[in-house]
Amino acid sequence: MTLSRVAAFVLCTGVLARPAGGQGFRLRLDTRAQSVSYRGVLLDSILASDTVTGSATGPTTSDGFAVNCAPASAYCSFFRPGALQHGRPVTSTADLLLWGVGAPGLSIHATARLGGSLGSPVDFWPGTDPAAQLLEGYVQYAVEHGTLQMGRQTLTSRLGFLGFDGGELTLRGAGGRLELTGYGGLGLARGSDLPVTSPAVNPLVDFQPTDRQIVAGAAGGWMSSRADLRVTYLREVDPSVDYFVSERFGVDVAVRPMRGWSLSGGADYDMAAGWWGSAEAALGYATKSGRVAGTVGVRRYRPHFDLWTIWGAFAPVPYRAVEGSLSFAPITRLRLRAFGQRYKFDPADASTPLVMYETSGWRFSWGATLTPALHWTIDGGYHSEFGPGAASRGFEGAVGFTPVAYFTLGVQAATLDRPLEYRFDNSSLKVYGLNAEYRASSRYLVQFDASRYVEDRQRPDAGAFDWNQVRLSARVVVVLGGNAGSGLTHLPPAVGRVAGGREQR
Repeated sequence: MTLSRVAAFVLCTGVLARPAGGQGFRLRLDTRAQSVSYRGVLLDSILASDTVTGSATGPTTSDGFAVNCAPASAYCSFFRPGALQHGRPVTSTADLLLWGVGAPGLSIHATARLGGSLGSPVDFWPGTDPAAQLLEGYVQYAVEHGTLQMGRQTLTSRLGFLGFDGGELTLRGAGGRLELTGYGGLGLARGSDLPVTSPAVNPLVDFQPTDRQIVAGAAGGWMSSRADLRVTYLREVDPSVDYFVSERFGVDVAVRPMRGWSLSGGADYDMAAGWWGSAEAALGYATKSGRVAGTVGVRRYRPHFDLWTIWGAFAPVPYRAVEGSLSFAPITRLRLRAFGQRYKFDPADASTPLVMYETSGWRFSWGATLTPALHWTIDGGYHSEFGPGAASRGFEGAVGFTPVAYFTLGVQAATLDRPLEYRFDNSSLKVYGLNAEYRASSRYLVQFDASRYVEDRQRPDAGAFDWNQVRLSARVVVVLGGNAGSGLTHLPPAVGRVAGGREQR
């Protein structure tokens, strides 16, 4: 679909569609523009025989740049500072909902995005290729005990984000407590709204599937006032070789034994790889007033890779963690928060006799939010972590001022220090900026943000050049038709419940 056709469709829909009787629509247009300037780098090389042996950095160029010399190669490579790079990406997202278009309970949902760049190459900024993307586009028929959807749609579960072109049927019973879902179709690339065959997804064409995978799955859930249970199954098959791309199932459980207490957990199993994936369990407590809330839990995480990729051959090693969080409001206008986690990777079963490396790490953060007066909000915090490969620590703070209900002005600042274990340099970053938001009504929103990034690369050679940058961004949101707040005012009750819940996902 070309940019002109998408734009014409959006404009015609917004201008021509009018509520009539039980019919109605809501069109939400969200346009964002950004301007970014930062230092580029240039890959250069030098004859190995022309390098100079430095006292602390090893071989360098004659003007002091540390070089990387591959064994048995006549040349060594290094990076020089390049010209200042400018990027001006622009994206516009149209979210359309039409109801009352035929039989009661029938509605149309569509979300499309246009992306491009002003004054710079189209491929300068990630996500601008292809320029037009259909994120979702499906017809939905919803009644009290069931919902049928056909078209491009997305599902989110503990197995991840799944996009596909096909159909989904959901049946509800037992007063809404029981829900059964089945779906199938042609899948999209994992974590993307593009087919896996799209050149924008994977530049390594030799290793890319030639056909879209076939996806099929099912889910079942039971919900009550005391407990929730959900089971999910997903299968993906490459039709060109009739072999699995992925096959997994997962279970989620939540129990609320008494007021203020909750116990939740879940796990997933990779049937195609033959191992357990991620799992977690957490105990939570919150007082009725909300002044105190906290959780303690354990977690196991293992990344999942489709079998067509090369990454699964490395047998990803999981890590196990113990974590906890606490939120406390000693007075009405002040809330304190803290989080901590300790984790450790399982043995990798790999021999590295000449290398010592970390297999465990920790992270923690604390912060506070203060509202000293009616129109002011002050928020600040600190975070630190140490683990295999790198560490980081930094402060962040923000002050917001809302003189009237429809206007907010804020300033923010942050620091980030990153000693990098496996790299030649350390990085110290400072960020400061301001933002403004103007909401004329529930139908119109304008936002603006300006930030300055100052980064100091600490290196013992000439490669410690400037990485500073400036970012400017603007956003305009316009809602047409329907009810600006939710767009669901005129929907039948069954359609409103389904559409509203889907939007929250």
